[in-house]
Amino acid sequence: MPATPAYRLPGEWEPQWAAMLTWPHAGGEWGSELPLVEETFLRLARTIASRQTLLVACHGGELAGRVRHLLRDCGDQVTVFPTASNDIWVRDHGPITIIGEDGRPRLLDFRFNGWGGKYPADLDDALTAALARQGAFGNRSVLHLPWILEGGSLDSDGEGTLLTTGRCLLDPRRNPDTDRDWWEEGFRRWFGVSRVLWLAHGELQGDDTDGHVDMLARFITADTIVHVACDDPADPHYHPLHTMKQELDTFRRADGSPYRLIPLPWPSPRHDAQGRRLPLSYANFLLINGAVLVPAYDVPEDVEALELMRSLFPNRDVVPIPAMPLIRQGGAVHCATQHIPLGGHRAAYVSRRT
Repeated sequence: MPATPAYRLPGEWEPQWAAMLTWPHAGGEWGSELPLVEETFLRLARTIASRQTLLVACHGGELAGRVRHLLRDCGDQVTVFPTASNDIWVRDHGPITIIGEDGRPRLLDFRFNGWGGKYPADLDDALTAALARQGAFGNRSVLHLPWILEGGSLDSDGEGTLLTTGRCLLDPRRNPDTDRDWWEEGFRRWFGVSRVLWLAHGELQGDDTDGHVDMLARFITADTIVHVACDDPADPHYHPLHTMKQELDTFRRADGSPYRLIPLPWPSPRHDAQGRRLPLSYANFLLINGAVLVPAYDVPEDVEALELMRSLFPNRDVVPIPAMPLIRQGGAVHCATQHIPLGGHRAAYVSRRT
């Protein structure tokens, strides 16, 4: 029999200790949109802090002081750290947490190069190490790894299966000369993963992450995947997403059974000031303790998406988060947050919709 993996990458629905935010600042890419983005961040922060610890990285002491004041009503649930950053997308520059056989969490700090060198990222790349030096993670150990890996490119079922996309992970601008075998061996070593499900199709116009899976398809339990689906044959997304659905249809669980596949509503198109279509996706939700935070884009399909999430997560509060200010820069709720699992022994966290 194979040896029990030393580590496990939990499902997002498992109990969490904390979530992270990297606060927007005037030196970033937001320009006149900064006040609207900060309003969304205040909604995120207060919602998270009402249910678990929130760690906030702020670009400099002045901003850290202002954010502490803004979030003073959250009490000691929020800890703010003055830490330099380029941008807000902590899902990709923050740590990825694994759980050891002893139930203790360990944070993996991979490198981040701005999605293949598209944007400046030197400060974001150093952010997790800077937070660790300030004691942000308590007694949780942090291991720094030299490979480029973004949290939004992965989704775990908590039971040894990983969902990802080849277009992102095999991009030579991130880790040259790597292939699927290289990654699968790495995932076995770092995450205790025994199976990797690779999506070769599926894309959203305006998404500059090269196909992060958290914009396309997500586990909500070990046997259920929600996915983006376009129902308009005239839309340029129709065929790529239909082909992605065909791929998902072929995937099997470790016991050979098919996954339960649930299509997400297809939001009406939104465009930026230059006419570029924005990558709206209801797959970019965040699970925290007792709640699911769902991006809302001020389109009619928001209502349908929230109703669907309530049916999928009957024991969680479903909280809409205004995401238009975020999506104008290509991300949404999941992209702007990173969760840190609580830890504990695997048997305590059976796969369930809670």
